[in-house]
Amino acid sequence: MRIDVLTLFPKMFEPPFSESLMKKAFDKKIAEINIIDIRSFSKDKHKKVDDKPFGGGAGMVIKCQPILDALASVGIKKKLSAYTNKSRRPYIVYMSPQGKPLNNKIINSLLKVKRLALICGHYEGIDERVMNFVDCEISIGDYVLTGGEIPAMVLIDSLVRMMPGAVKEKSSIENDSFFNGYLDYPQYTRPENFKGMKVPSVLLSGNHKEIEKWRKEQSYIATKKKRPDLLKKI
Repeated sequence: MRIDVLTLFPKMFEPPFSESLMKKAFDKKIAEINIIDIRSFSKDKHKKVDDKPFGGGAGMVIKCQPILDALASVGIKKKLSAYTNKSRRPYIVYMSPQGKPLNNKIINSLLKVKRLALICGHYEGIDERVMNFVDCEISIGDYVLTGGEIPAMVLIDSLVRMMPGAVKEKSSIENDSFFNGYLDYPQYTRPENFKGMKVPSVLLSGNHKEIEKWRKEQSYIATKKKRPDLLKKI
């Protein structure tokens, strides 16, 4: 999968994707990421990309011209009638607090996409006319951040780690919280006894059938205690 990220702050993406699992995934070409500076497409001599909103009000709005030209650089035509075949262009997502809350179902649907373009808003948002080109709006929660960069990083991290080969052990993903609808079960490691706090004996028994049963029970208990709303969906 190729992921194009349209942003006013491209340097924000350097640290998260130059470390840990993300760096390994991109180095192995499991996914390709292309960071695009929206500002570089500005036709203003000072590279200004925002302007005051029509009708008045506080804040500034990112103009549609630089965003649409940035989209055109990754295969989007400026006229809607010019790309009726969506398979020939990226699936466009606008990171927005007004979007659908990000969840595992959305991640699984995006895994089927060959090319993904993420638009990171800023200030008071983007010119509404850009939305004519957007396929989906995604939010990471009911709160507002300075811009769409951090939500885009969250989406990319969640997406890439699910791709074949990104995580060494597939079972590690399958046991994650939300993978099967439940939260993850408790995890323990050495020492067996730390200042009187002991590891549950069943995990030391070597009885894999009983361990599996315990983990399923604990997964249910954790979900009921921490996120009972999830049980209604299962």
